[in-house]
Amino acid sequence: MKTVFLSKNGFKELHKEIAKLEIEEKSLQAQIREMGRVKSRDDELQRSEMIIQLESISSRLMGKREALKNAKPLPRKRDRLRVAIGSVVDMVDQQGRIFRYTLVDSLEANPTDGKISVDSPLGKSLVGMGPSDIVSWPASSGQRELKLVSVK
Repeated sequence: MKTVFLSKNGFKELHKEIAKLEIEEKSLQAQIREMGRVKSRDDELQRSEMIIQLESISSRLMGKREALKNAKPLPRKRDRLRVAIGSVVDMVDQQGRIFRYTLVDSLEANPTDGKISVDSPLGKSLVGMGPSDIVSWPASSGQRELKLVSVK
């Protein structure tokens, strides 16, 4: 698995998700043990559904743990004049509307929160750019362009 760069908040959220999944996993394991030997067809069906749910939770938990194992904090000292993972960028369109995005790893991406993945078309176009550069990327409505105003 590739290295994942996360912010402090990203690490915190990942730890919370792991803790939540661990609690769900232990709870289901206890419920399955309590059922013991199945007595009726309904019990057997319910136990089978619980086992399937447990396998799903265990799989998600394993994936989150693997992501945490490969996670590194965002680089602290970087060239502030160029866009890199962890950069906060301000861009403006032809109508003068300002857009602010933070470049994050795909694990932490949430466009509605202004966090875009460095693996997205816009993210790939932004990496390495500096203030005053025109950023263009393919979008569903055609080629999009924004002017990069600042990098923080």
